[in-house]
Amino acid sequence: MKLKYDPLNIVVCGIGGQGNVLAAEILGSAMCDRGCKVAVGETYGASQRGGSVMSHVRVSEKWDPSVLIPAGEAHIIIGFEPLETLRIARKYAGADTVTVYDPRPVYPLGVLQGVQTYPPLEELEAEIRALSSAALAVPAADIAMEAGDSKAANIALLGAFSELPAAPLSGGDLEKILAQRFQGAVLELNRRAFAMGREAAKKGGAVG
Repeated sequence: MKLKYDPLNIVVCGIGGQGNVLAAEILGSAMCDRGCKVAVGETYGASQRGGSVMSHVRVSEKWDPSVLIPAGEAHIIIGFEPLETLRIARKYAGADTVTVYDPRPVYPLGVLQGVQTYPPLEELEAEIRALSSAALAVPAADIAMEAGDSKAANIALLGAFSELPAAPLSGGDLEKILAQRFQGAVLELNRRAFAMGREAAKKGGAVG
């Protein structure tokens, strides 16, 4: 599967504790297995307190890419939380950006305490769609719970990502890495979450 863009720029974003760093590492490993040159870098907010976490994954078939993606040049955004997805899209989305994200909010402490306001979800989603050439909302957290463990939401979202026309990896490419990273009951749970994420993407379709 040839890269549509070289380098291909993928941003993985979410809240500390959602497993987005692991998701980025799995993507990078799968691309390395394909013989590509990969750079993966993270930036952290107050991740232990539910702060922002973002990973840049840059992939090339020709040369070693630099770590950081320039503003406006993300080709794919994988978002684990809608407000974080929008924040990243505002900076990194360009004309050809495809976004796949979990629309389930994770409310900051200030919102839970009533001192801050979380934006209306429909407004967040509308702007994500407006900033993307195509956007796909996948309930990864709900899928993970159905598969058996809420921690598998990152794997469910990777499953959905693998069904994007813009994805540089097949489901089989990513499942190979899952088998290297996990074993036993944990592997089977992640395989279920991955398969369910793929199925959700097939049923949901992309919204332009």
